[in-house]
Amino acid sequence: MRLYLTALNPTDAVLEGFLPAAASLGLSVTVLTDRPAEWPAGVPVARCAVRDAAAVVAATAPTRPVALLSNSDHLQEATAIAARKLGLPGKDPDAARLCKDKAAARRVIAAAGLDLVRTVTVDPGAAPQVPDGMFPAVVKPREGVASEDAYLVTGHAELVARIAEIRGRRPDVALVVEEYLPGELRTFETLGDGTALASLGGWRTGLGPPPTFTEKSLAWSPPAEPETTQLRARLAALGVGFGACHTEYVIADGRVRLIEVNYRLIGDRMDLILSDLLGVPLFEHVIRLHLGEPLAALDLPATVDRYAQVEYVCADRSGRLVAAPGRLDTVHDDVRLGCHPLREMGRTAEHTGTNRDYLAVLHGIGPDEGAVRRSLAAFRGDLQWTIVE
Repeated sequence: MRLYLTALNPTDAVLEGFLPAAASLGLSVTVLTDRPAEWPAGVPVARCAVRDAAAVVAATAPTRPVALLSNSDHLQEATAIAARKLGLPGKDPDAARLCKDKAAARRVIAAAGLDLVRTVTVDPGAAPQVPDGMFPAVVKPREGVASEDAYLVTGHAELVARIAEIRGRRPDVALVVEEYLPGELRTFETLGDGTALASLGGWRTGLGPPPTFTEKSLAWSPPAEPETTQLRARLAALGVGFGACHTEYVIADGRVRLIEVNYRLIGDRMDLILSDLLGVPLFEHVIRLHLGEPLAALDLPATVDRYAQVEYVCADRSGRLVAAPGRLDTVHDDVRLGCHPLREMGRTAEHTGTNRDYLAVLHGIGPDEGAVRRSLAAFRGDLQWTIVE
């Protein structure tokens, strides 16, 4: 039995999550990618134009797959279309498209009467036509991911300058400008089988200083029931309900306001940390849903009696990383602690003020918030990263 995974560049989610999970389930795996040379030796990869659903279907011809899935934001729609053509369980292609297109997602949520966020689309090469009343605003790629090229702008002049900057790197990108939604950033993590949707919990996200939106820390903080009800309604309006989904939102006057919906697992190693916190084989669960198993067959915890804190170590300047701790795993006062490098030693990089500055991710999982915070602070205090300009 063969599982096909579509992917672009290698990620920890695939290498440390899905590949071992597939092996545990007794499945053979082929990673379909348009960048086979970037993958480590030993990973079973096959070259494929993975943004093209027809090419994905053709690539599976040698061995009829038992499942086809992707954890890439960029490939959800094409993979969903291919799974449907192959008669395999998968996501609704329309829902995958809506989650990727931030302007379209805003329109659907507004049409359902759930929330209205003023949004203007700026096509490649076009000048922004944004009313004064929309500022402060956020400009970002219409089909972007995470905080890449997302900026807070306070007026027209700043908006024009940021658009010129983004287009200098990505001249063909379509952008959206939307009103800034103030509030504490939170996440909502779910799994679904197309009929039922399970809440896995969520995180409270600490951001770096504006104008960028770099995630600096995450603290375990599952949404309360009123928030969960509102979040489920918004996901239902978008057609989200199969496999993994990571939703970002803020709360304003008791009302959920979506930031974006990423139709895959939470990223930047948070998926691996979440699996550890929940005490469940999260990646196996995702695969089993794509094998057609019902949500009820998965062993998901009703509550979580532990706490977790995650911190990203970010470069504060441009230069070459010349000293850094390696991968560490230890225990202190019943708190399991970990450090995972995110930038290789010796690499030179520009300081961007975004998640491209990540040097490492640290995490602690323990019995309560106080113990985790104390242990993680002590753990981080003993580690050092050195950048030479």
